[in-house]
Amino acid sequence: MAFFKEELTKVKAFVFDIDGVLSAATQVLAPDGETIRTSNLKDGFALVYAIRTGYPVCVITGGKTIEVIKRCEKIGIKDLYAGSLKKLPGLYDFMEKYSLKAEEVMYMGDDLPDYPAMKVAGVPVCPKDAAPEIKAISHYISDKNGGEGCVRDVLEQVLRAQGKWIDCETMNWNLF
Repeated sequence: MAFFKEELTKVKAFVFDIDGVLSAATQVLAPDGETIRTSNLKDGFALVYAIRTGYPVCVITGGKTIEVIKRCEKIGIKDLYAGSLKKLPGLYDFMEKYSLKAEEVMYMGDDLPDYPAMKVAGVPVCPKDAAPEIKAISHYISDKNGGEGCVRDVLEQVLRAQGKWIDCETMNWNLF
């Protein structure tokens, strides 16, 4: 675990998948056949806080619904690669845009489409309910499932390791 804690001090940017990471892997289907995704409010808060603290945050997802796009916009995520069945090109584009080295990027994925990008990212992490192949390459497995606080878990760990996590007594909580 000490090695992972050392990696956290080098992280400068975050990449997340949606389905199975920012939303639960089990989803409800609407009458029209569209997926109804859920999101965790604590994950959302931590994302807003990380962005406002100055970290580039990226979402690379196979989904491309208007709801996914609106949620990312509301949170403040400027780098969204929706409809990306192959995630590696989005990761490379994001890294180039911010002049990031692989070891400076934390990538949280949960299933096989994330595998190639996670092999490139310097700090691959995953939720507790990720696929076995993803767990095998992850440097950290959250104790939280996808959509249930795993994003907050890793964001808070990085920000704490870098001395940027909030002081609840003095912080102005007007984030939205």
